[in-house]
Amino acid sequence: MIHPTAIVEAGAKLHGSVEVGAYSIIGSDVEIGADCSIAHHVVIEGPAKIGAGCRVFPFASLGLEPQDKKYRGERSCLEIGSNNVIREYVTINRGTEIGGGITRLGDNGWIMAYCHIAHDCIVGNHVTMSNGVTLGGHVIVKDHANLGGLTGVHQFCRIGEYSLTGGQSMISQDVVPFAIAAGNRAKLAGINYIGLDRQGFTAEEIDIINQAYKIFFKSGLTRDDALIRLKEEFPESNHIRMFMDFIQTSERGVCR
Repeated sequence: MIHPTAIVEAGAKLHGSVEVGAYSIIGSDVEIGADCSIAHHVVIEGPAKIGAGCRVFPFASLGLEPQDKKYRGERSCLEIGSNNVIREYVTINRGTEIGGGITRLGDNGWIMAYCHIAHDCIVGNHVTMSNGVTLGGHVIVKDHANLGGLTGVHQFCRIGEYSLTGGQSMISQDVVPFAIAAGNRAKLAGINYIGLDRQGFTAEEIDIINQAYKIFFKSGLTRDDALIRLKEEFPESNHIRMFMDFIQTSERGVCR
């Protein structure tokens, strides 16, 4: 399962079913779960842990030092969940002490070629990052988000659940759940109708989300008044509660 030209350093923990291709290098503080496929010319340094069923394509570089001038060699780590596809030339860096010490990618991610996930990013489950997406440090990407090709996300920004960014967008503020954001600097372009439908949202649920979107962004109400109205009109909706919680915890402000 391990090509004779690959280097697996002493101390690395690889499940017996892991495949490692030619000229790949696996560091001493790396753990890789069952049924993972590591292609040729991949570099994985630790501390790093990769869950089961992941496919890592050629020339990916995972778990190397963060690209942060404040980093001074302190111990930090990378955690990658299960069933991720990580394509060619993807780079995912370890965390930093000031950012909590960990970079994390959840389960079932689809990370296309040339993407970069910087130090201390937290990327959720079922996230798709199209070719060339770049996340600055400390970015949070919530579950089921879909980032279009060449999207750049400013450090400390958040991308909400079930949201979509257009190709070549520059995200400098938080993107609320369920919405589409596009442009440089990105502006909202409505609700992600097609994405919500594909994820199994009912017509009624999508209509409620659309109503909430219009109340918050198009009614002319202040932020606080709009949140009060949403709470009054949709007290039983978990989706609107998620929408409101995201806005209330935003530190950079949200795209409009």
